[in-house]
Amino acid sequence: AKVNLYDGRRKMYSRRILATFGRRGAAALLSRAPAPAAAAFRGVPRAAFSGKSSYEADVTPMEGEKAKVNLYDGHYSDHMREAQSKVRIATYGKDGDLGQSSWMSVKELDSMVKKLGVTTSSKVLEVGSGAGGTAVYIAKKYGCEVQGVDLNPHGVETGTKLAAQDGVSAKVAFQVVDASKPLPFPDGTFDAVFCNDSMCHIKGRQEVLEDWKRVLKPGGKMIYTDAMVITGVVSSDEISIRSSIGKYYYPPHGVNEQFIKAAGLKLVEAVDTTPEASLIAKAWHDSREEFKKELQEPEDNFQGLQKFLYSVYSLLDERKLGRFMYVAAK
Repeated sequence: AKVNLYDGRRKMYSRRILATFGRRGAAALLSRAPAPAAAAFRGVPRAAFSGKSSYEADVTPMEGEKAKVNLYDGHYSDHMREAQSKVRIATYGKDGDLGQSSWMSVKELDSMVKKLGVTTSSKVLEVGSGAGGTAVYIAKKYGCEVQGVDLNPHGVETGTKLAAQDGVSAKVAFQVVDASKPLPFPDGTFDAVFCNDSMCHIKGRQEVLEDWKRVLKPGGKMIYTDAMVITGVVSSDEISIRSSIGKYYYPPHGVNEQFIKAAGLKLVEAVDTTPEASLIAKAWHDSREEFKKELQEPEDNFQGLQKFLYSVYSLLDERKLGRFMYVAAK
C-alpha cells in the first residue's frame, strides 16, 4: 500500500496490549466505553507508545505491490491507541466499535450472521479477518467456532492476542493465508463463509468462490460484501485515489452474480448497502480530522488517507461505485 495503516497498527497493538492492561490506569480507561462491541478496543494512553509510527512500518504487499498510502499496517498495529479508539467510536458509534477498518456497522454484521444461520454448533470461516475483532465478536455473541484467515501477519498476531484476552482462544483461531489460492482446509469443513469488504483485494474471483464452495458443508452459506462495484462513470484519477491503499478489483454491476452462479452456488440475495457505506466513509474521514493531533500520523500518510476516505465517500454518494452484499448457498 502507498500508505501503511494495517500492518503498523496491528503490530504495535500486539506489542502493547498485555502490558497495558496490567497498568493501574486501565480500569479508568476501560470504564469510558462499556458497550459490548467496543469493550475490546478501549483507549490506551499515548504515553504507552514510543518509537517509530506504525504508519511508517513496512507495508505488507498485495500481489507483490506495496500501496502508496498505508492504511492496513498502521491500523492493525495501533488498535489500542486511545486516539484510534476515539476515531472508531466517532465513526461507528460507542456500541459499534469492533476495531474494524471497513464500511460495516455492528448492525450490519449481526444481520449477516443471521442470514448465514449461525448457531452455537456452527463453524465459521472469515476470509480477510483483519485485526480479529469481528471474529472475536461473533464467537462471543453467538457461541460458535471461527477460523480467521488474512494475508497480513500483523492482523493475525493481533487477532490471536485479542482472542486470548477475551477468553475465546478455544473457539477462535487465526492464520496467515493468501485467499487467492486454495484454502488450507479439507472439503466440507465450514457451515458458513464470511467475508467483509475483502473480496475486492482478491484475484481470481470465480476460482475463489469455487474454493469457498469446496470448504462449505452441504447446505452451507457464504456471504461477502463488495464496495468496488462499478455503477457509473469513474475517471482514472478517481480510480487511482480509490486504489491508493492497496490492490483492488472493480467488477461491473451484475458480474458478482455471474461469478456466483458460475461457481456452482445458488444466489440467495444481493443487497445494495451503498447509502450506509457512504455515511460510514464520511464519518471516518471527519473523525480522523477531528482527532488529527492525537493520531500523530506522519503528515503525508494522514493526508493520503483523508484523500482516500473522501474518495470512497464521494464515489459511493454519487453512485459511481456501489457496495453490495451477496448471499449464496451450496
